Amino acid sequence: MTNREITRISLRWLIVSLFFAYPLYSAAGDAAGNKLQSAASGEHRSAAYIARNQYRHPVETLQWFGIRDDMTVVEISPGGGGWYTEVLAPYLRDNGRLIAASYDSDSEIEYFRRNANKYLEKLASGPETYDKVEVIEFAPPGKSELAPAGSADMVLSFRNVHNWIEDGTAVEVFQAAYRALKPGGVLGLTEHRAEPGMVGMEWVKKGYVPEQEVIRLAEAAGLKLVDRSEINANPNDTKDYPEGVWTLPPTLALGEKDRAKYLAIGESDRMTLKFIKPE
Repeated sequence: MTNREITRISLRWLIVSLFFAYPLYSAAGDAAGNKLQSAASGEHRSAAYIARNQYRHPVETLQWFGIRDDMTVVEISPGGGGWYTEVLAPYLRDNGRLIAASYDSDSEIEYFRRNANKYLEKLASGPETYDKVEVIEFAPPGKSELAPAGSADMVLSFRNVHNWIEDGTAVEVFQAAYRALKPGGVLGLTEHRAEPGMVGMEWVKKGYVPEQEVIRLAEAAGLKLVDRSEINANPNDTKDYPEGVWTLPPTLALGEKDRAKYLAIGESDRMTLKFIKPE
C-alpha cells in the first residue's frame, strides 16, 4: 500500500468519525442550553425577573462566556435580589460550585449592609435551589479575596464597574479577579456602555463607562481581552437622561414622568466582554 493510499484511508476515517461525533457534541450543547433555559425561566423565579430576560439575555450571555455546569464560578456583587444568582445557582448546583462575593454586612454604608442581609434572606428562602451557594464578603481594600488563588474557572460581573470606579476600588477588583482565576480562566462582564467621548467621573456617576476604560483596567491587572459581543446592546439608549442610566427600567427613577417613553427604550445599552487569564 502506497503512502498516498494510506493518507486517503486516514482522511476517510477522519471524515466518518467527525460525521458521527457531531450529533454527540450537538446533543451535549443542546442539553446545556436547555439546562440554562430552565434555570432562567423556572418556577423559582418571579414573573418580574423572568420578564427582564429579554433585556439581559442570561442564557445567551452565559453560553457566550463559555460556562459549563461543572465549573467553579464566582459572581461579584450579586445584589440584594440575586437576579443572576437565580440562574447560576440551579445550573451549577449538582456538578459545579457557585461563590457569591456579596456585600460587607458590617459596612459603614447602610446600602451595603441592607443588601448583604437581603441577599442572605433570598438564599434562605429557597434552600432547594440555593443551599449550595457559598457566600463570602467582598469589600476591597479590606476584604479583597474572591476565592483561593487560581481556583476559579470563571468570574462574572454584571453592571458593577461604574460603582468600582466611583468608589476607587476598580484596580483592586480586577486584580482580585486575576488572582482568583485559574490560568485560562474567564472573566465575563457586562456594563452600561458609554459612548467613546463620554469620559470623566460625570459619566461614571450616571452609570455609564466607556468600553475602552473597562478593557484598560482589566488588561492592567494582567487579563487579556479575547472577544466582545453585542448580545446586550441597545441602540435605542441615548444615554442623556436626567437621572442617568437609572432613568431607564427597571429603576425608572423619574417615576411616572415620561414612563411610557423610557419603557419603550428598554434597559441600557451594555457592553459584553470576555477576558482570560493567560496560561
